[in-house]
Amino acid sequence: MVTQNPSGPVALKCPQCNGDLPLTTLDAIICPYCGSSLILGRSQPGAPNAPSGETLVHGLRLKPLTCTDDQGTRLPLFRMLIPAGWQFQGGCRWQLDNPGMPAVVQFLVANPQGAEAFEVLPNMNFVWNNSPLSRVLFPAGSRYFGAEVRPPVSIADAFHSFILPRFRGAAQGLQIESITPLPDLPRLVKSDAAITPGGSAEGGKARVRYSLQGQDFEEEFYGVVEVFRVPGGSLLSPSEFIVWFIDYLFSFRAAAGRLDATADLFTVMIQSFELNPEWYAAFKTIVQHMAQRQITHIRHIGEIGNILAEAGRQMREQNLSDWYRRQDIYDRLAVDRSRAIRDVDGFYDPHREEVVELPSGYGHAWANNLGEYILTEDSSFNPNLYSTQHWEPMTQQ
Repeated sequence: MVTQNPSGPVALKCPQCNGDLPLTTLDAIICPYCGSSLILGRSQPGAPNAPSGETLVHGLRLKPLTCTDDQGTRLPLFRMLIPAGWQFQGGCRWQLDNPGMPAVVQFLVANPQGAEAFEVLPNMNFVWNNSPLSRVLFPAGSRYFGAEVRPPVSIADAFHSFILPRFRGAAQGLQIESITPLPDLPRLVKSDAAITPGGSAEGGKARVRYSLQGQDFEEEFYGVVEVFRVPGGSLLSPSEFIVWFIDYLFSFRAAAGRLDATADLFTVMIQSFELNPEWYAAFKTIVQHMAQRQITHIRHIGEIGNILAEAGRQMREQNLSDWYRRQDIYDRLAVDRSRAIRDVDGFYDPHREEVVELPSGYGHAWANNLGEYILTEDSSFNPNLYSTQHWEPMTQQ
């Protein structure tokens, strides 16, 4: 281990594989050889009893991220934990020509000094009608009220025909290593279709390898196909109108051969994701009011505020009440899922005065008043020795 100026980059060796780490100024590092997540503690001016030099241990350092819907509702959209030093880009985009899905969320959280990234991909909205006349007026590939006209497909076909071609079409030598059904995924992501009469949901994941800009990547995609069927037509000519989505799309990416080693990082990010119920209630209000007014020709994002104001407090409160009612349903459905199954432990955060769930297997956790967390296997590691911030030990529940 080479000691350098505390404010400048330092050269280190990985305590897991003894590989030489690249120069870094970050306090959280991922080893490019074994994929281990590491925490760097180094002496800071003003830190009491600070030892000289640097200490490197196996663990996670996490910070809170809040994304705000700046374009539309101006409300916080979601909150999650991400590794310290990683960069965020993206957000919420409104497209008011599609009243069924007027808001699309897409973002990337990436390691600026490595290949690791967590990405949420935009949902895809489709419609289909098995009436012959409808297929003449709106053939496959056309648009109907902003949605793409396509017949519903399985989750496996969704990966082959839609997700990978549309989001990794520029990759060289893309190879699908496996596609695995995930029957529990619709319930875990709280899919509406899973509990709606006439609805169905199918989850799955796909693992792929490819090259991009001279680097080899390994990536795992997750997604759900939701289908809502509405019977129609007449006795002589029955038909079925289908609205369906490829949604809850997210992926984990790392350098080829390193994806499994960084699984704990990605696990904490997806499990810490919290959608703001106030934003969701506002979103549902906009969808309902657009359908009532049939304002499919709105062209100005500024109209969103007017829609919310016109819709009124009662509709928003009803949508918020529906949100919490659904959470109760999902909680009852998930009673059989313990923390051990989900590979998380509960720790009491003395700053927030509540229990938070963090990845299991580390045994020791610390929290500060900024909402950041440090997890480590090393019982002797004390972040207060390397920081001017105040860290409190967290008690496992």
